[in-house]
Amino acid sequence: MATLDPYIGELPLQRVHHDTLQHFVRARLGAGISPGTINRDLAVVRRILNLSARLWRDASDRTWLETPPLIQMQRHPNKRQPYPLSIEEERLLFSELEGHLARMALFKVNTGLREQEVVNLRWAWETKVPELETSVFIIPRDFVKNGLDRYAVLNRIARSVIESCRGEHPEFVFTRDGKPVAGINNSGWKAARRRAAKRYVEQFNRPCPAGFRSIRVHDLKHTYGHRLRAAGVGFEDRKLLLGHKSNHVTTHYSAPELGALVRASEMVCDLGSRKSPAIAIVRAAAESAK
Repeated sequence: MATLDPYIGELPLQRVHHDTLQHFVRARLGAGISPGTINRDLAVVRRILNLSARLWRDASDRTWLETPPLIQMQRHPNKRQPYPLSIEEERLLFSELEGHLARMALFKVNTGLREQEVVNLRWAWETKVPELETSVFIIPRDFVKNGLDRYAVLNRIARSVIESCRGEHPEFVFTRDGKPVAGINNSGWKAARRRAAKRYVEQFNRPCPAGFRSIRVHDLKHTYGHRLRAAGVGFEDRKLLLGHKSNHVTTHYSAPELGALVRASEMVCDLGSRKSPAIAIVRAAAESAK
């Protein structure tokens, strides 16, 4: 919030609103700061104003604000569009990833988890569902972006990744050389992306799209969502599987409800032609990294 202090630091809370923030916005844009970075600061202000109107109270038990003002975010005129991978592009990219990155990427593209949810995944969060002969991971809200417990529902490919990791570390699911991994978007990811882009023309006999050359870790989540939609999974189930806030969010699911989500996630495994088990991608990458 230090960047905002010169602009609104002396204002009473009631005078912090969209108009009084415009001097801050114009100054930051003039300094070459991206709209996304400005929006992160504005999101903090919006959060404080919402809490002031809905949660925080003074000595008289009144909220600090009567109503929170509307804070409009900046548009991204050159915002990069998501790039969902085809099955063939997934195979090409993942074949260039080191073993531990390939496992995390394959898990991510089959669960829709965010990067840090994958990185922080712990065995203690695994919950058996005997009725379905499977398990789910319940990620505590402290590790979830939207502040709600997150259910990681496993299709058969995600389960195969989990089983390939089982027994390697007592606490964390994904590790490298016996140690937890800090992230997926690292130098290894970027180097694999460059190698895959170089092979693209030879592999598919067409120019490499800009989206593939700059493929982001978060595009794996978009890929999962795109495949769910292509498989005909309904909107509400897609929201639940992707961990988006929903009007029907619950902290507990019955076995039949989980079964329906598992079946929905399984549908992405059947898209396209998979001549060999997907986990073979992981094993091949792991062997090449040795």
